[in-house]
Amino acid sequence: MSGRTWRRALVTGGAGFVGSHLCARLLDTGGAVVCLDDLSTGSRANVAELEQRHGLRFVRADVTDAEAVRGLPGRFDLVLHFACPASPADYLRLPLQTLDAGSAGTRNALERARADGARFVLASTSEVYGDPLEHPQREDYWGNVNPIGPRSVYDESKRFAEALVTAHRAVHGTDAAIVRIFNTYGPRMRAGDGRAVPTFIAQALDGMPLTVAGDGTQTRSLCYVDDTVAGVLALAASRESGPVNIGGADEITVLDLARRIVELTGSASRIRFVDRPVDDPGRRRPDTRLARERLGWRPRVPWTEGLERTIGWFARAIAA
Repeated sequence: MSGRTWRRALVTGGAGFVGSHLCARLLDTGGAVVCLDDLSTGSRANVAELEQRHGLRFVRADVTDAEAVRGLPGRFDLVLHFACPASPADYLRLPLQTLDAGSAGTRNALERARADGARFVLASTSEVYGDPLEHPQREDYWGNVNPIGPRSVYDESKRFAEALVTAHRAVHGTDAAIVRIFNTYGPRMRAGDGRAVPTFIAQALDGMPLTVAGDGTQTRSLCYVDDTVAGVLALAASRESGPVNIGGADEITVLDLARRIVELTGSASRIRFVDRPVDDPGRRRPDTRLARERLGWRPRVPWTEGLERTIGWFARAIAA
């Protein structure tokens, strides 16, 4: 790692789940942050407290609007491109917008980074591996993606964005990197976004059955949002171009996750099995050797502790 620090950062999708945590961490280091978000899936509430702090400016705009991105005042030394619907409920509801965010949105953010001489980091995803035939998934694995399936709007958006970043770096010398994020969870997730952790927590706290897809034997590797943010910023501060996997090391079945959440919430909820979505990955665990060796990063928050923190946040949000 180079130990670079940032005077002024642009976070696209900064009012989203991970984006808002990135904004907070950057403010903690003393930098100024412009949070750009069209609020199609993000929430102004995620950054409401941050707006009371010195250094954060919220701009409501669509990253696919080249003029809006180009017209942001001042100069950035870091651009984090996190603007894209990321949950199944969102990208299935907004398929064309999802594809636009990965294509035009990525191009606009790259052009702004190039114009400012800024470091650029693309938020890619474990979904580029599809329903993987290799386990655990290494960065040199090309993936097993259905290009016309229901998940393809997200998968292919991110795969194209990765290709665009790679080409931009080759043609223009843009200081750009790619991070592939796995199954991040934590406070500020939306209960109805379709991902397992917030869905199960909301159901358990409400005393409703936990809806487990298929037989629940499919696996995920959870990574608490604080650890994900640390990995993203470690990549930003390095000279690495990636892609680099950032994700949890502990693999758990979806059924065991549901049972654990019932236990941690003290809920009387039962498990209800529902149809498994098309192209739902059977196994998901990152090989994080590159992140350990090149960035000195590893997850620090055990998933049980992370779940307890997340449950506490949901419980407080419901009470409020």
